[in-house]
Amino acid sequence: MTRDEEAVARFVERFAGQLTDAGMQRMAARVFAALLASDGGAMTSAELSETLQISPAAVSGAISYLTQVSMVSREREPGSRRDRYVLHNELWYETFTRRDQILGLFEKTLREGAESLGPRSPAGARVAETAAFFEFLQQEMHSLMDRWRTHRATLDLPVS
Repeated sequence: MTRDEEAVARFVERFAGQLTDAGMQRMAARVFAALLASDGGAMTSAELSETLQISPAAVSGAISYLTQVSMVSREREPGSRRDRYVLHNELWYETFTRRDQILGLFEKTLREGAESLGPRSPAGARVAETAAFFEFLQQEMHSLMDRWRTHRATLDLPVS
């Protein structure tokens, strides 16, 4: 089946806009969406520049951000000196797993902060409630990820 490149470009821009609205840097969102929409889940800087009609410097900045937040990785193209930028396997699962680790750090710091502030003070109670919220999110996230793995096994998805 032939891809409708105009429809793909509209999808990339629409999804990138949603990611930007959710707080991601605009160019990083565009690069991420383009990688997501590529059949191989990987592209070179030149391919990203051409696809998105952006400068190599813009690609470089976006890739720096995306690698920093572990959404893509850099690989050497076999037999070449060029890098390819690759989406991680199970991208969303890994992203949420990292968020879980961050929530754990936040919870620990917040619990210590609540003690420092005095658990009965207004600020201490507010910080303690925030710590309890992060603890709840962590517990729910573990359960949710387990349910996702079970559900994914029932889907008729092509292997990526």
